[in-house]
Amino acid sequence: MLAGAALTGAVPAGAASGERVAPGVAYTEFDVAAAKGTAHAHVLTVDLTDPRVRVDLLHPGAVGARATVSSMSDTAGAVGGINGDFFNITESQHPGVEVTGASVGPAIAAGHTLKAAVPNGQRFGPALPPGTSTRDVLGVGVDRRARLDTLDLDGSIRTPDDRLPLGGLNQYALPVGSVGAFTSDWGSVSRVRATCGTDTQRAAPCSTDTYEVTVRRGRVASSADTPGSGPIAAGSTVLVGREAGAQWLRKLSQGDPVAVHHRLVAARSPVPYRFAIGGYPVLRDGAPLPGLDATTSAVRTAAGSGRNGHELILLALDGAPAYRTGMSMTEVAATMRSLGSDDAFSLDGGGSSTLVARAPGAPSVSVRNHPSDPPERAVANGIGVFSATK
Repeated sequence: MLAGAALTGAVPAGAASGERVAPGVAYTEFDVAAAKGTAHAHVLTVDLTDPRVRVDLLHPGAVGARATVSSMSDTAGAVGGINGDFFNITESQHPGVEVTGASVGPAIAAGHTLKAAVPNGQRFGPALPPGTSTRDVLGVGVDRRARLDTLDLDGSIRTPDDRLPLGGLNQYALPVGSVGAFTSDWGSVSRVRATCGTDTQRAAPCSTDTYEVTVRRGRVASSADTPGSGPIAAGSTVLVGREAGAQWLRKLSQGDPVAVHHRLVAARSPVPYRFAIGGYPVLRDGAPLPGLDATTSAVRTAAGSGRNGHELILLALDGAPAYRTGMSMTEVAATMRSLGSDDAFSLDGGGSSTLVARAPGAPSVSVRNHPSDPPERAVANGIGVFSATK
């Protein structure tokens, strides 16, 4: 362990070596002298140029579900990982509405789009820095390079007589007046939460004007006045509408042909993403984003890219009582820069902050930091690191 690492200086002495977890993957831990006390950082450094290494989304098998980082890592065969995006963790403002556990931002796993982003006003987590949104992602493309980007939903619902833009994909919150699509990736949890709140107020009441249509093999199979729950069959799509979107869906009758199309469109990179996860940028091109919180200290999780996208740096702070004061977001950005990140991205922190890694020869991962919500919080998703053993 190393004490007093400078926030704006070089990589803390010894932090670049540490423990070899697997080919192309190293783990280290060190102390950082932060403004409100000593923080303790746990870091995985991933060499994306190593052909034995890959990075992908850890998820519990459904968008509307949660699991611990260690269990998701072991199930997927990862050698290490950290927790991911902020997520729908409570519904105290909407009594009786089921908590979905779904993440805030877009998610891509193994090249497959799982979901799009909720409206900015519906996110859980700290205030976003100016100029960022729930659509921001950290991703790794099919070119094996990590980068920051923004992923927008491009989708439509078509009938022989009409066309409507799609307002959401497997989201726990839909824009007011829209129609969202839910697929088998969503899981079994209730879809009612998607019609609660507004684009600017997460705590606003649930809509009283809703409608749901199930499309199977390209035709309307059933409908309901309120969103339902339960698994969605592969090949089927459930359309949930609120306000004007509900009124549009009510025009459909059983047997009517309906075509639903959706994709995520990247704002910056033409390279398709194999993996992407939501959060928000804190460092871009080596400079901290303007307007970052410099006063609120907490346990944090972050990910960064260095060496022109060929290196991925995953950081989780320790939540043990001795270190629980944590860091501010400006300190996180400076620390990620000192570790070699050109771009860095904030993920969910506090009781969610978890970093796991497999010890050499061990059959499963172990939690390397001390979560502040012990023993380990179930989360929506995470970043998994995979490496061949030889």
